Amino acid sequence: MSDYERLAGLDFFVDTVDLERRELGVSSGFTRVTTTVRLSGDGVVGEGEDVTYEAAHHDGFSPPQLSGTWTIDDLSERLDSLDLAGYRRWAFESAALDLALRQAGTSLGAAVGRKYRPVRFVVSTREDIDRYLAVQPTLEFKVDPTSEWSRALIDELEATGRIRVTDLKGYYRDTPVDQPPDPRLYRDVVEGFPDAVIEDAAFTDETRPILESAADRLSFDAPIHSVEDVEALEVEPRWLNVKPSRFGSVRRLLDTIAYAEEHGITLYGGGQFELGIGRSHIQAFASVYYADSANDVAPSLYNEPQLPDDAPASPLAAPADPKGLAFA
Repeated sequence: MSDYERLAGLDFFVDTVDLERRELGVSSGFTRVTTTVRLSGDGVVGEGEDVTYEAAHHDGFSPPQLSGTWTIDDLSERLDSLDLAGYRRWAFESAALDLALRQAGTSLGAAVGRKYRPVRFVVSTREDIDRYLAVQPTLEFKVDPTSEWSRALIDELEATGRIRVTDLKGYYRDTPVDQPPDPRLYRDVVEGFPDAVIEDAAFTDETRPILESAADRLSFDAPIHSVEDVEALEVEPRWLNVKPSRFGSVRRLLDTIAYAEEHGITLYGGGQFELGIGRSHIQAFASVYYADSANDVAPSLYNEPQLPDDAPASPLAAPADPKGLAFA
């Protein structure tokens, strides 16, 4: 029996659906907005987080009518019939799973027969890593090299011994973080970070020979929403960044995790700048499925402009008494 099959028949009751907008001013040009979805029933609340990046998309949305008794599989079929983008779909699916697990008095790990383990995490940043190391010297990092980076900067970062993943964002389009394929940058990253995972490097006639020399370190994130997306990649991947919100449904997420385990693909978790419960959820999936990897699931306080002196070190302790889909 697959892990999805273990969850699909969980039944639960929904009485009300509520939404709560959250926002955080990250910079003068960007305010992060997310929406928490709350499904309530039998005195229990399940939560999910819509991490859609466009702030305007969080305005004027009316939640669907979902009152009644469901199974996880039934509710997912109902959501199939609605016009919900992937991130919003995941907010409802994860809230439903959280509610079903809580009404059953169990947790994700217990329901699929897997143990929670301490979660190794990295901090994802485009900033100077020194401000993080000043607070927590043992931190590891996922960095986003850009064409503005010099080889000297790459060598300086490599010398810290703290870079675990490099994200080239070659599949992003029309976003503030687009980084078009740059052969000079790709070569410097491949050579300058010889042990780091290389995420979302795009293949062109110029970059393909460079990337072929690092095939065992290539990872993919933005293109991956299902098993079919993994199978459609130009190369057979050895690594995947798993962001639950990208998959939309619990089935697609768990089917992809199962596929990776069957094919020897190393997984690590990724975040979407969650402001609420979504961060706890991605930490829970990391704890249950890929706890020892370089997970981009650092506590949200690492996104704050001012870091507290007691910022936690990696790994995060496994939860002592987990409930629902939450990690803590």
